Formats: sequence, C-alpha cells, structure tokens
Amino acid sequence: MTPPVIETARLRLRAHELRDYERCCEMWGDAAVTRFIGGRTSTRQQCWSRILTYRGMWPLLGYGYWAVEEKSSGLYAGEAGFADFKRDIVPEMQNVPELGFAFMSAVHGIGYGTEAVRAIVAWGDEHLPLKRTVCIVSAANEASLRIVQGCGYHAFADDGGKEDRALYLERTL
Repeated sequence: MTPPVIETARLRLRAHELRDYERCCEMWGDAAVTRFIGGRTSTRQQCWSRILTYRGMWPLLGYGYWAVEEKSSGLYAGEAGFADFKRDIVPEMQNVPELGFAFMSAVHGIGYGTEAVRAIVAWGDEHLPLKRTVCIVSAANEASLRIVQGCGYHAFADDGGKEDRALYLERTL
C-alpha cells in the first residue's frame, strides 16, 4: 500500500520520493524546526532512515506519513501523518496511531500545519481502524498545540518534566 494523495487548497500530501531527500535534510538540519522535537538536528543518514521508515509504514500498518508539498511550487514543505513508533513511554500511547508533523521553517506561521493536519485527521477518521489517535507536543510549542487542539486533541498526561515538558494528547471520535 502507498499513501493516497490528498489535496487541500494549497497543499498536496503524497508519498515521499527520492527528490524529497535534500529538502528533508535541510528541514531536519534546521534548529528552528527541531527546537521542540528532541532539540537536536538530524544527520543526513537519520533523514534517509526517516524517509525509509515513512515509506515502510504504509504497507505494514495501512497508515504512515505523507510528504507535504506546496501545490503552487511543487516544493517539499514538510511531512505529516500517523505512525506507530513503538515508543516505550506511557501505556496509553501503545499501539495507537500517533499524529506527527514538521515543516520547513520558511513556511512556519502561514497555516500549512493546520491545513495538513486537518486533512490527515479527516483521512484518519475515515480509514484508521481505531477511533483514537494520540500525539506528543512540547508544552512550550504554542503553535503546534493550537494546531492539534483545534483538531480536537486534548491532554491526558504529561511526562512530568520541569523543562520542556511534553504533553500527551488524544483525540477520540
């Protein structure tokens, strides 16, 4: 199975392709992007592994990540989707599709995150076998919190951290 193409007013969500690699490396190498996502930039090898993982989720799980491109330019703008990363954190996160997203810093603040996440959540409502999804967002990441809360996610736990506290959020149909 490959990801279905989803189009919004300004974006096309599609399978990752080889042509996305350089822009993916640029995005994950940008400290402004990773500030709230682990706090460290990724190596080129980690970006390659990420793309391979994204492509591999679809045939195994029936869901995964999309590359997000601007319809007007055809340029890679980021990535978003659902995953099962087998995280060993809280039991409520186990075996549940986890929403995630990241965008090139050049497109921060123009609504691409909201537009893409709304489309992905709508797709999930129709196609995911479970009616509950989860996500992890840094409590300090106000923009991402606005996006997920606007799509119906609410916090059910946190990691108890004092600095860069992570919130665990869920959405149920």
